[in-house]
Amino acid sequence: MRSEAVKEILMNKTDRELAFLYDLYVAPDWSERFAELINEHVKMPAKEGRALYVGAATGSHVMLLHERSSGQLTITGVDESADRVRIARAKATAAKRGAELQFQTSRLDVLDYPDNTFALVVGDATMIEPERLPDVLAEMSRVAARGATVALNIVSASSFGEFFSIYWEALHSAELDEHAYEVPSLINELPTVSQVEEMAAGAGLKTIESWTSLEEFHFPSGEEFLQAPLVSDFLLNRWFDMVLPADDEHSRTQVEEQIVKLIDEERADLDFVLSIKATLVAGRKA
Repeated sequence: MRSEAVKEILMNKTDRELAFLYDLYVAPDWSERFAELINEHVKMPAKEGRALYVGAATGSHVMLLHERSSGQLTITGVDESADRVRIARAKATAAKRGAELQFQTSRLDVLDYPDNTFALVVGDATMIEPERLPDVLAEMSRVAARGATVALNIVSASSFGEFFSIYWEALHSAELDEHAYEVPSLINELPTVSQVEEMAAGAGLKTIESWTSLEEFHFPSGEEFLQAPLVSDFLLNRWFDMVLPADDEHSRTQVEEQIVKLIDEERADLDFVLSIKATLVAGRKA
């Protein structure tokens, strides 16, 4: 298990450090899988114009979409992390595309753009709280031009099932049964595809379609699962915060130990697999 000193370092990363970890570890694995859905199902506008990428993170997919448009689009990427935006700007400058690619910090559910502005609006909402999805979709639709495509990536229901099962058992093994009953809230907060399609319709989109890809993430051991930046720095924080008291480090340590033990017992020398349903929902603004 990790030493207390190492845990302290991991728990106190700065926003800048988290942005670099996202760019190095999360974007090339997690984000690229969702980006592939956009690449496959979203067509670039045929004419020159402006596009918006909501949840652009460190900008890698924004740059790829710009290449797909043959340079016809001016793309603005927005993200809630100022440090991720700085990395994206540095990439655009290094690629000498600073004029065509712009990156700005913004809340995803309160976009600072006029109505009917963009010829295409795409987004990645896979790392935000599911309860914010209706507002994010509503804002994306608001700033899209009439007839423009609006497309959003999400994590849909039935994702993370392998972990949630182990999480419940770990809480029970750590004699934290009063918190184990909160685990279903994590399961139930993930929207079904039909629910997100309803959100899109409520946001004013028509001809709504969706596509889902089953994705798997493999971890050789319980310890490597907990130490993976995708898990330790991004996913696990919410899973812990929704179930365990924020200031109870002793309980969190107990649960971590049980998670490692249970994963290693159940995987039988095989990789522990974390599966998700990557979903893209798209429609046109009426």
